[in-house]
Amino acid sequence: MKMLSLLALALVAGQASPPPRSDLPLVQNGGTWRSGHVQGVAVDRKGGYIYYSFTNLLAKYDFSGKLIGTLVGWTGHLGDLDFNPADGKVYGSLEYKEDKAFYVAVIDVARLDRVGVASGSEIFRTVYLPEVVDDYSADVNGDGRFDGDDGKYRGDVAASPDHRYACSGIDGVAFGPAFGRTDGRRYLTVAYGIYGNVARADNDHQVLLQYDIRDWARYARPLTEAAPHRSGPAKAHGKYFVRTGNTHYGVQNLSYDATLQRWWLGVYPGKKPAFPNYLLFAVDARERPVRRDLIGVPGRGGRGWEKGMVLGLADDGLQDPATGIRGWNQKADVGSQPVSEGLFYFAVNSGGKGRQSAQLTLMRWTGDARRPFVPVTEEAQEERLRPR
Repeated sequence: MKMLSLLALALVAGQASPPPRSDLPLVQNGGTWRSGHVQGVAVDRKGGYIYYSFTNLLAKYDFSGKLIGTLVGWTGHLGDLDFNPADGKVYGSLEYKEDKAFYVAVIDVARLDRVGVASGSEIFRTVYLPEVVDDYSADVNGDGRFDGDDGKYRGDVAASPDHRYACSGIDGVAFGPAFGRTDGRRYLTVAYGIYGNVARADNDHQVLLQYDIRDWARYARPLTEAAPHRSGPAKAHGKYFVRTGNTHYGVQNLSYDATLQRWWLGVYPGKKPAFPNYLLFAVDARERPVRRDLIGVPGRGGRGWEKGMVLGLADDGLQDPATGIRGWNQKADVGSQPVSEGLFYFAVNSGGKGRQSAQLTLMRWTGDARRPFVPVTEEAQEERLRPR
C-alpha cells in the first residue's frame, strides 16, 4: 500500500480476497498500524463496512478488505465500538484519566472516506459522562483526598484505595433494549473498566450504564484535548450490576445479540482464586434487574452491603461449583460483534510496539459450553446463502 502522511500511521494495510458484496467476509485483516492494540470492532452490515479501534486510530474497511479511511489525531484511549443503524454513526468509549474526562465518541463514519482524517474535524464529536467521573474520582477510603492515576499510585494504579467500585473508566459499549426487555427503544449501554485489585472486595461486579441518546445532539462537542469539555447528561437512564468476580479492566467488549436475545460481556480474565475467571459472560435480555445487595461493597456508614439493580448471568455455559458463576473460556476481549443469525465476529490481536494488527474471524454459536463458537466454513456459508 502506498505510504501516506504520518497522520495515517499505517505500515501495512491487510487485504482480503473480495467475497460477494452482499455477504459477510469469513476473515478479514484490519491492517498493521503504528498505534495501540485493537480494542474493539463495529460492523455496518447493510452498508458493508467494518470498523476497528486501535486505541488512537480508527480504521474503516469494506467487506472486500479495501481500506476506505482512517481517523487519527487524539491521545486518549478509544476502546470498544458499536454501530448505530438508527443514525449511521459509530459510538466508542474514550478515556482521559488524568483529566478525569470520560466520553462517548460519536463518529460520523459516512464521511470517513480517506486515510488520515483528523479527529478535530466535524466527523468526531464527544459526549461527557459525569456519572463515570464521579465514580472514578470518588474518595472511597474517606481520607479527604482522591488518590488517582496521576499521583502516589502512578505506575501501580490498581493499588489505590479509591475509585468507587474500583472504576477505572469505561470500555465496552453497545446498543440494545432496556434490561429486562427484547423490544422497545434502544439504549446505549456503557460498561465500566474495573481495576484488577485482588485485595479489594468491592470490585467483583461489572457496572453497566444505559443512556437514552435521543437528545445527545445538544451535548456533543468537538474534542479539544487542551481544554476537555464537560458537556453531557447528568445521569444515566439506569445503572446495573452483574456479579462475575473481578476482571482485569472490567468489560472490554460489550455487545447485544438480537438473535439469541442476550448481552455478551468479553473480559480480560481476573486473578482472584475464589472465582472461575472466565473470559466471556452473558446476560439474557429478558433478565429483569432486581434490587439486591452488592456483595463486597460497603453500605452507607459501613453497615451491611450497598444495594443496586443486579442482573443475573445467563443459565448456560460452564458453571463454577463454588460460586455458581457461569461463563465461557472464549477470547472476546479485543473485538466481538454479533451480526445476526447466530453469527459473530471475534478479533485476535497480534504484533508488537509500532506494528499492531487484528485478525477478524466469522464464527457461529454452537451452544457447547466448552466450545461455544467455531469458525464458519466456506461450505457452510454457501449453504446459508443458497436460495430456499
